[in-house]
Amino acid sequence: MPLITERVALARIGANEKVICRMASGWAVMGDVQFLPGYCLLLPDPVVASLNDLDTEARATYLLDMARLGDAVLHATDAQRMNYEILGNSEPELHCHIFPRYASEPDDKRRMPAWFYDWKNAVPYAEEVHGDLRKAIERLLRQPS
Repeated sequence: MPLITERVALARIGANEKVICRMASGWAVMGDVQFLPGYCLLLPDPVVASLNDLDTEARATYLLDMARLGDAVLHATDAQRMNYEILGNSEPELHCHIFPRYASEPDDKRRMPAWFYDWKNAVPYAEEVHGDLRKAIERLLRQPS
């Protein structure tokens, strides 16, 4: 089963500990690693191959949810800005990476895409460490817009 499909299936049955909340277009989830605290993803539900496979209304909903999730992360952290990336080259199903970027990042990383970080040795998501941040993002997303 492809990774995004698997993560969405787990979210649907309440078995994905990284779920922040259900959004109109899919699932807001914390990233597997947290080299940038608050790194999260938006997974569509239903899963599609790419943004181009959504009709106009579903596409607009997905992109609005992406921005709302970024707003929540921005307000829940001391990030300076947010980066959004929809790639799909390694995992060929729609998903958006949402990266908070911090003034405290090393200069050689801060001005580069988040992919320049060492993902293999990054701090993994752990509820006991990152759970308060996950819950803060959820609270912000549940507030009326």
